[in-house]
Amino acid sequence: MSSVSFIGLGGMARAIAARAIAGGNSVELVGRDAAKAKDLAAEFGGGATVGTFGTVPAGDIVVLAVPYTSAVAVVTQYGDALAGKVIIDISNTFDADATGLITPDGTSGAQEIAKAAPASAHVVKAFNTVFGHVLAKNRPLDVLFAGDDARAKAEASTFIESLGLRPLDVGGLQMARWLEGVGPLLMGLARHGAGTFDIALGVNVLG
Repeated sequence: MSSVSFIGLGGMARAIAARAIAGGNSVELVGRDAAKAKDLAAEFGGGATVGTFGTVPAGDIVVLAVPYTSAVAVVTQYGDALAGKVIIDISNTFDADATGLITPDGTSGAQEIAKAAPASAHVVKAFNTVFGHVLAKNRPLDVLFAGDDARAKAEASTFIESLGLRPLDVGGLQMARWLEGVGPLLMGLARHGAGTFDIALGVNVLG
């Protein structure tokens, strides 16, 4: 199993961490609010440890579970503390009304995060195409991911599988922009065609 540190303590971090613990992974929770991190660890029944924000994360995999608007700043603040880590970026980059992206054309939030990370760290985009409350339902789901480093993607894939989820590789990190574009698509589908946020994207392989 994997050793995983979560930077950020929001709903997505909670949902993924809960599945990670159930899957036998070693989990560390890290946030600016140390008391909140301790409370969340207690909720997990001692299944997680608590780290100190800004120091070297214990996990080989670091789930960056902060809003995109602060993600680059957080990675920059950590600096070399993230050297050699697999950084899983779960952020969405859609605008206030969830109809477009705030990142410039030709790039993605994940690529901007990768620029800020140490050269020996590798960013994998994943989980942003699944709603947090749907992840928390503990059902089998598909998780689309992208990255440039084969080893980092293999580690991320193994971690995703340990959560009872199916990892689906969509290619290099340049594909992260299109994964991030799924955010507004899902929001629009939930508001209009589906009429509910209890939805998930899935892939069927036809014989």
